[in-house]
Amino acid sequence: MAELTRVLVGFARALREAGLPVGSGDALGCCRAMTVLDTTDLADLYWGGRTTLLKRHEDLPRYDETFRRYFLGAGEPPAALLTILAESGVDATLALPEPERTGDEHETDMLLGLTASDVDSLKRKSFGTCTPDELAAIRRIMARLRLTPPKRRTRRTRPARKGREPDLRRTVRDSLRTFGEPRALRWRERRVRLRPLILVLDVSGSMADYSRTLLQFAYSARRAAAKVEVFCFGTRLTRITDQLRTRDADEALARAAEAVVDWEGGTRIGAALDEFVRTFGRRGRCRGGVVVICSDGFDRGDPDVLAKAVERLSRLCHRLVWTNPHGDALDPAPLGMRIAAPYVDLLVAGHDLRSLEELAAALPRAR
Repeated sequence: MAELTRVLVGFARALREAGLPVGSGDALGCCRAMTVLDTTDLADLYWGGRTTLLKRHEDLPRYDETFRRYFLGAGEPPAALLTILAESGVDATLALPEPERTGDEHETDMLLGLTASDVDSLKRKSFGTCTPDELAAIRRIMARLRLTPPKRRTRRTRPARKGREPDLRRTVRDSLRTFGEPRALRWRERRVRLRPLILVLDVSGSMADYSRTLLQFAYSARRAAAKVEVFCFGTRLTRITDQLRTRDADEALARAAEAVVDWEGGTRIGAALDEFVRTFGRRGRCRGGVVVICSDGFDRGDPDVLAKAVERLSRLCHRLVWTNPHGDALDPAPLGMRIAAPYVDLLVAGHDLRSLEELAAALPRAR
């Protein structure tokens, strides 16, 4: 972190020499911003610096020119930056927005990242057909995904500026200051609390093309809220919530992979869900919550066990969501999907980044 701080302070000094009003407080704000961004991605360096160090829109051309010259321009990039990029093994690139380029900038255009069209094509490409580099890019995009957990209104209330329920106690108390004449009617509203979110991921062999990306999605969800539980299953159920409690995404995924001993093995959905209901569901872990099952529905276990487990799970939780990478593309549908369909509240695809974004957008509406 000390090396990166020297790089950012040097960049702020270069901007100040170029005539931009950048002070020490701005440099400190840039350093704080980079603590939550990917310091090995030049795209994050560009936008993080632009957000914290740029004050006037008319200074944008000088900022872009200084950024190119300082990091990738005619002079050599800072040695500390080269050390950071070499240790990470990431070849990060960035494309400056097209409308903000002028004149000679087209001749000296430096590709510093993925263009918007590239990102959009990645979002629509199935995980099973992506190359390793494309999967790595998708995971970097997914790491920035901010998932909003589902919420519920409680019976308790709190003071509000407006609402439907009058707060008589506050109204009378305020009227004592005016000798019993109420000046304004006070209001109350119901409190809002987060619902538990439980992700149950299928990591069997038939889900090999999707399981690691779904695990990255679970990590992003776990970072978004405290009431998130993550489980994996193949032939047995494994709770990996504790393994995902770290700020380093790569470390979290590695610890989760070590904890799951049946990775890319057989599939026993019914036995795994039955164990989840008996050990965690009855303890209130999913009571009133939203349970998301990520599986293709190929089950080698007893169909009766799966039917009973899904039926009991649907009664315990508030909403049951099933994410199937194949969606409705398989005809006939796998046996597991046909058994679970009557108890599932929402069925979504999970084969690409776009479908996972739709899932993240649908979760807050599961009230």
